[in-house]
Formats: sequence, structure tokens, C-alpha cells
Amino acid sequence: MSDLVDAAFSSNAWPFQEAKALLEKRLLKRGPGQEGGEKGYVLFETGYGPSGLPHIGTFGEVVRTTMVRNALAILAPGIKTRLFAFSDDMDGLRKIPDNIPNKEIVRPHLGKPLTRIPDPFGTHESFGHHNNARLQAFLDSFGFEYDFQSSTDWYTSGRFDATLLKVLAHHDAIKAVVLPTLGAERRATYSPFLPICPETGVVLQVPVVETDVAAGTIVYRREDGKLVETPVTGGAVKLQWKADWAMRWAALDVDYEMSGKDLIDSVKLASRIVRILGGEQPQNLTYELFLDDKGEKISKSRGNGLAVEEWLSYAPPESLSLFMYQKPKAAKRLYFDVIPRAVDEYQSFVAAFPRQTDAERLSNPAWHIHNGHPPAEAEGVTFSMLMNLVSVCHSDDPAVIWQYISRYAPGTNAKTMPFLNTLVGCAAAYYRAFVLPKKAFRKPTADEIIALSHLRDDLAKQPTNASAETLQTIVYEVGKAHPCFADLKAWFKAQYQILLGQDTGPRMGSFFALYGLTESIALLDKAIAGEDLG
Repeated sequence: MSDLVDAAFSSNAWPFQEAKALLEKRLLKRGPGQEGGEKGYVLFETGYGPSGLPHIGTFGEVVRTTMVRNALAILAPGIKTRLFAFSDDMDGLRKIPDNIPNKEIVRPHLGKPLTRIPDPFGTHESFGHHNNARLQAFLDSFGFEYDFQSSTDWYTSGRFDATLLKVLAHHDAIKAVVLPTLGAERRATYSPFLPICPETGVVLQVPVVETDVAAGTIVYRREDGKLVETPVTGGAVKLQWKADWAMRWAALDVDYEMSGKDLIDSVKLASRIVRILGGEQPQNLTYELFLDDKGEKISKSRGNGLAVEEWLSYAPPESLSLFMYQKPKAAKRLYFDVIPRAVDEYQSFVAAFPRQTDAERLSNPAWHIHNGHPPAEAEGVTFSMLMNLVSVCHSDDPAVIWQYISRYAPGTNAKTMPFLNTLVGCAAAYYRAFVLPKKAFRKPTADEIIALSHLRDDLAKQPTNASAETLQTIVYEVGKAHPCFADLKAWFKAQYQILLGQDTGPRMGSFFALYGLTESIALLDKAIAGEDLG
């Protein structure tokens, strides 16, 4: 175990780098046995705005935070940790979401906290409770370990009261931090406190004209001019979100929280406020936002993004975890074309794991995706190979596909290879949706016919159980023997275009072995004869 810890401290994998920074910059300052502070555990947090449904950003933040949490468990195995998935369900609903039924039920309650608005779906006691349940079901479906926390619960139970009184005591100092960041109109009425109207239940943005620290109250002016005094405790108010974020950091003693690049200024502001409250800024990783296929920022309102459920329609969740793992500080394009590569890369990382040393494994994304215990399924059949198999055998029936796989890897079947079985269905779905519509087979040129005939004859000399590597060597040698191809890349591209109807493809030796030598020779014969392969 000590060797593993030493390797983890030396690892360049970003979750270990983040965990190491957390340990050294924040936790070890508290002294041996006190790393978790008075609460007794190191707290990781992710935030969630429940006015909408969970999305791919929600998944990304939780899976990345979980990776850092797992890394800390290796660096400091004696330290307890928790992950809070915190729902800001005390926020007032400002507009009616487009994707809900029964909008007329919600419309009269605009401005109220989400947990005080009727559920338009009719399944829970409020709209907030409904979306909180959706969040938990979403996180549970991926097997995340977390503690769900509700802002409404924390405010109304009084657990935020002590820190809210600190906000009251430092009301003017907090305003001084926030006001320079606001426009002139907003500055005129800003207060960190948003009273909740006792008559309507609406979260009010109104001027606070007086604070009474001793009494624990504020006086605000309603739109009709009436002055109202209200306590800042017991759920009678909530805070503006940047002050709320800082208050939560202080009240919960949050140790680690990620946030997107769009919140850099908010993190700086909240960090100043939490220090005013006597707390400490959590260790923070700022991650880049996703781009679409045109390099433009993904926006839910524009609909130019890729939803979690869309990804999972065509690939297993492990591939999405890999996508989130890779370069979190770099902007990445998130669209359908990245899926096959993510799946193939995931498979390659899992396949390499058993052959690696402990130090190498800690830098393998498979370690972080599976918390050190990736599956041990046999390697060899990639997502891309399966899609091409679907293409040439003209069937997306899993039973038919498994006949080829079982012949290629004797003893395997859908029950013994559950991940590969999932991949079969995913590959067929992706092929139908994105590959088949773009298929464009071309006829070989005279020189290419000679090269394909050479390949066909050399393959025919091999036993039917020839290995993928043997067949790949033949592919290489044939390509090098024909000067009509500028290089091997041109030879491979010609095979892809002629045999598979696309510009890119798999290692052809592996593909021939999977499809079967007899079938592959027949495929070449058709291409050489100029038959239609589509």
C-alpha cells in the first residue's frame, strides 16, 4: 500500500494532482487527525439548479469530482470524505421552462421557491421535489456515491441560521464587495438578502433599508412602499446566489468544489465573501466549457449540445466518463462524431491495464473511471470494428453479430462479455444513425484492382484461423509492394473507401479476422469484380 501511495503522490494524472493540492494547501494545515475540520470529514460539493433537468454538465461535474475524491482516498486513506450534491431549490422560479407539461399550473407561482410551486408532472409535492428526485435518479443510475442536500431544508431547518447571522453582521462589507460588479440600477437596490414575502411566498428583490444585528432582522421596502421587518433566520429569507454560494462554503466548511470557466468571476467574488464570514475558499478546479461541432459554446436554449441520454443511446457510460476525464481544463467539442473514438480509447485503456505497473495504472484513465478496478473483459473487438462488421454483414441483429464474435474469440458470448454485448447494440444504433446515411462506396481503379487481387491471393494462402496480426502484416506488405499508393495511409484509405464505403476505418487485419477469412476473401472478390457493396 505504501508503494501505491508513493506512486500516487508522483502521478501526473490530474485527479491526483488536484487531490495532492487539496491535501497540501488546505487539509494538512489543520494538523494530524484534523484534516476534515470540526465536521470530521473532507467535504466535496457539486451544485445543481433544479429549475431544469439534469444534463451532461451535471454528469461531468459529479464524475470529475468523484475522481478527485477517489484519488484523495489513495493519498490519504485514513481521511473520511463525503460528496454533497446540493440543490439550490430555494431559488425563485423566474420563467416557465419550455419542457414541462401543465404550464398553467406553474404560471401563478412564478417567483416562488421551487419547493413551493406545484409539480406540473403531478408526481411530487412540488416542482422542486420533482426535479430533485430526477437529479437523484440520474446520479443513482451511474452509481455515484453522494449525499443529496436541499437548500430549502438547510434554510428552513435553521442549519444555516448561524452563518446567516454572520452575513447580517457583515452586511455592509459584503455589499462593498458586490456593488462594484453591478450596473447602476442594480446597485441602487442590492442587498445580499432576498426576503420571502409572508403573504405571497414570492422571493423578493427589494431594497433593505435597515439591519438589526442584535435582533437578527432586516427591514425592507416593498414595491407598495410599506416597510416590513423580517428575521434572516428560519427560512424567512434566502441570499443572492453569489453570497449564497459563499455562505454555504462557510456554513458547510466545503473543502473542494469545481466550477466552469463561466463562473471564474463568481468564484473570485464568493471567495472574498467567504473570507469576510471567517471561512475559507474551497480548493477549486475551473473546467472548460463544451463546444459544438462548429466550435461554438454549447447552449441548452440553442439546443446545439449533446444530451447524456443521446450519448448513452449510442455508447456505454464508461466512454462518457472517459470524455469527461480527458483534459478538463481544455475546451472540447462535444458532438456525435466524438463517440466512436471515445469508446475505442476506453477499450484500449482497459485492455492495457492488466499489463501495467501500479504507477502506470494510476495514470490510466480506466483507473479513475472505475476507482482502480476496471473490468477484465477480453480485448480485441473495438467499437469501430463492430460498426464495420454491421456494415459488411448487412445485419444489425445482435445474434448474427455474436456469431462472428464467437468465432473470432472462441468461448465468448453475450453473458460472459456483458460490456461487449452492450457495445454490439450501441454500435448497431450508431451505425444506423450516423454511418449508414454517409456511406459512399467507390469502384477500384485498375491499379487498385491489381493490389486488391494481390491482397486476396495472399489472404487465401492463410489458414482460416490466422491471427489478426498475421493478416495485418499481409495488408502492410501488399501495400508496400504497389507504388500506385503514395504511402501506406493511401493504401488503407483505398481499402476503406472501396470495401467499407468510408474514409476512415479499423486495422484491416483485425477486421478481416473478425469478419472471417472466407467472408473477407468473398468481399474482396466482389470489389475486384466491380460489384456493388452497398
